Amino acid sequence: MEIRVLQYFLAVAREQSIVRAAESLHLSQPTLSTQLKNMEEELGKQLLIRGTKGSRKVTLTEEGMILRQRAEEIVNLVKKAENEIMLSDSVIVGDVYIGTGETDAVRFIAQTAKKLQEQYPGIHYHIASGNADFVTEQLDKGLIDFGIVFGPVDGFKYDSLKLPFKDIWGVLMRRDSPLAEKNTIAPEDLWDKPLIVSRQEKRNSPLTAWLRKEFSDLNIISTYNLIFNASLMVEEGLGYALGFDKIINTCGSPLVFRPLNPTMEAEMSVIWKKYQIFSKAADKFLAHLKGNF
Repeated sequence: MEIRVLQYFLAVAREQSIVRAAESLHLSQPTLSTQLKNMEEELGKQLLIRGTKGSRKVTLTEEGMILRQRAEEIVNLVKKAENEIMLSDSVIVGDVYIGTGETDAVRFIAQTAKKLQEQYPGIHYHIASGNADFVTEQLDKGLIDFGIVFGPVDGFKYDSLKLPFKDIWGVLMRRDSPLAEKNTIAPEDLWDKPLIVSRQEKRNSPLTAWLRKEFSDLNIISTYNLIFNASLMVEEGLGYALGFDKIINTCGSPLVFRPLNPTMEAEMSVIWKKYQIFSKAADKFLAHLKGNF
């Protein structure tokens, strides 16, 4: 049984779908299905319960769950051996791909990259920006190595490292708006105001608990994907934008930021796919990221 095939099996266990696993592994579905079928024939056991035509969800049999546990141990052991060998290599070059939303936590990533660059100048970094859906989609497709996300992490699919700080929620508004006279913003201050919210938050957001109202009961006049675009709408007097602090520089601008009261914070984590085989550059980056804590 090859390590490569074990990794294929673990990818299917993680994705719960042969189609999605094939996409993440950059394989065709028939190729992956054949590899899995050959593994089952080699072991003489059914490992996967494939869904009906109407449902493509794949679940593990009892034997499949046993293999998953052992496969994780084997892959982790191989990874450890690879890491030990890589650490002996003084020449490391390559690319590190990171996906993130708009957050001041990118500074932490930049600090780590700067320290690593001093030791390994041949490592280059590529940042892709978008909301959580964009980040996880890019990660699942194998287009990025790491993602920064807010809130709880799906431990079945991803390994993670919780960042040691949080983003603060607040309201971006014009400096001449009535609410700018307040030091903090209470839920009732926004009930009758035109609001601009993240498209993602509008679908599923802890903001509704803080606001004590559903978005459908509020005056949501616009949604945004990147808060820079929302800041332009705020500047033109379209409404008040809900978002994180320190993303828009309000110094010398017609805008101000006011935090929410009660305070609302968002935890952040760096995530990567379970059983991911990193490049030497990405592996060094992760080691330094952990070291920076």
